[in-house]
Amino acid sequence: MIPTKRIQLNSAAAEEEVASRLARGELVAVPTETVYGLAADAANGAAVARIFEAKGRPRFNPLILHVVGCAMAERYARIDDVAARLMERFWPGPLTLVLPVVEGSNIHPLALAGLDTVALRAPRGALQHILALLDRPVAAPSANASGRVSPTTADHVLRTLNGRIDAVADGGPAVFGLESTIVRPLADRIVLLRPGSVTPAELEEAADLPVVRNTDAAITAPGQLASHYAPHGRVRLNAEEPKDGEHFIAFGPLAQPASSRAAAIFQLSETGDLREAAARLFTALSSFDAPEIERIAVAPIPSEGLGEAINDRLARAAAER
Repeated sequence: MIPTKRIQLNSAAAEEEVASRLARGELVAVPTETVYGLAADAANGAAVARIFEAKGRPRFNPLILHVVGCAMAERYARIDDVAARLMERFWPGPLTLVLPVVEGSNIHPLALAGLDTVALRAPRGALQHILALLDRPVAAPSANASGRVSPTTADHVLRTLNGRIDAVADGGPAVFGLESTIVRPLADRIVLLRPGSVTPAELEEAADLPVVRNTDAAITAPGQLASHYAPHGRVRLNAEEPKDGEHFIAFGPLAQPASSRAAAIFQLSETGDLREAAARLFTALSSFDAPEIERIAVAPIPSEGLGEAINDRLARAAAER
């Protein structure tokens, strides 16, 4: 096994190396403001297939494509007024739009999982410059083995993908630590397919349209599998306190008797700050992701605002598998 190369993403030369590797069909884990993504040229079928192979990802789960911005997105998707308003307000940023594919697009069908829609996002940071150099989208799901904890650092990537991908571009810790919100904009409403860092209230304000939850059981966007983001151990949700020997993910002040029963504690936010908790969520799950850790308990998290996205991830981590 050839170890994955680590590229310190701190110069124009490093960005050029990443773009060159992607152009050659290599797999490169790249930092975004949400989590690290496993990037491949979206027009290269062999490279896209390697994403599924490296991750062990179900073939029916579509991939998010990353673009520089609206001008690049227009080459691959039909953009109506609602989508344009959302792009103007939230791009670059943690919002993915599921839009109709343009006929004749060179996006490889494997990246779309057979759908007639494409999930597009414009990320912040160095990946913007890399995409501009490449001049086409990259498919970039989270850079982890499928169903495992999403990575927020280069070290997290290497934990499950070392030797299975060509390189990881180390840009430091992700800022948000929570994947993007995914929506399907329609003429009269916005369908929320996956909650994330952009909240329903922010979407409604930007588009002047109601946000409705998705009720379609079919897989129409990334991140909709019932069991996802799962560590090795079983996860118990809404635990007011840990049982003896459990690893505990805390939220808010923790009483001393409870802390003495836990095998270990990871505090999402001692002050009950949901933004801090969201940024630390995957780090918490990753910290307790080991074969010897059999039981993980998670404190109750309020459901308002970012709490909805946090609870969505936790429910998938705790699902039967």
